[in-house]
Amino acid sequence: MTVEQLVAVGAARVREHASFGARTTYRVGGTVRAFVTLSSSDDVRELGPLMAASGLTPFVLGNGSNVLVADGEHDVIGVSVGGEFEEITWRDDGEVVHVVAGAGLALPTASRRLAKSGIVGFEWAVGVPGTFGGAVAMNAGGHGSEMKSSVTAVEVWRDGVLRTWSIDELGFGYRTSALTRCDVVTRVHLTLAHGDPDLAQERIRDIVRWRREHQPGGANAGSAFRNPEGDAAGRLIEEAGCKGLRLGSAAVSEKHANFIVADADGRANDVFELLWNVRDRVYAFSGVNLVTEHRFVGFEGLR
Repeated sequence: MTVEQLVAVGAARVREHASFGARTTYRVGGTVRAFVTLSSSDDVRELGPLMAASGLTPFVLGNGSNVLVADGEHDVIGVSVGGEFEEITWRDDGEVVHVVAGAGLALPTASRRLAKSGIVGFEWAVGVPGTFGGAVAMNAGGHGSEMKSSVTAVEVWRDGVLRTWSIDELGFGYRTSALTRCDVVTRVHLTLAHGDPDLAQERIRDIVRWRREHQPGGANAGSAFRNPEGDAAGRLIEEAGCKGLRLGSAAVSEKHANFIVADADGRANDVFELLWNVRDRVYAFSGVNLVTEHRFVGFEGLR
């Protein structure tokens, strides 16, 4: 099986030599050999085996936050989910509400819809600029909560099989899970609660206000490094003198030191080198070895 056969069968669902870095929140970086859009379970069943047989590694991209794609073209199949995978439904079960969210749905969108409907416990996610698929893969979190607090199961395509993973199989840790970049998440099951819609929406407004006051705009991918236990990566980076540090077309934010901002039409490789420059400086200053939250395409073997 070849990429050409995937392209032939996929028709409009597959594009060759497609932009990929531009789809990330850094908005820099190169292209991939093919880009596949899956809009239904039928698409997954039909095109999934062809992707697996192509010999190229798939990389599932949600909103593109926490992803950095190297400049140039990469022998990768980029994957995006949409269509029916951007839907959200819920069912009232007495004291709790069972929610099923498509993997392509943006967390802020879901957070606002749920709060407005008086379904609470997911307000924190308005501050996470990713989709459910990416969020569950990295156990995204913020503002006192994280995905594992409400996720009960996840529907995943892996190695030609589409099945539901239990919470135990997901192996959630701090910004990690048992899911890999090759796994195609289709739907996420959560258990939430009833609450006051006015209070929930006020909490959302507070979170949005806090983010605007404390985090930079521009082309960035959120937190560049995980917080070490009992400390904050931003504080360590600032103490090491890295706030405002620039390398080519990338700079450490002056507003929050754990953010790297890429210039328009910049180079992904500048962002990559700046990340490791910051990590090395923090280690030299404090002895703390920061771990990045980012996932990378095309930088294999460089660090």
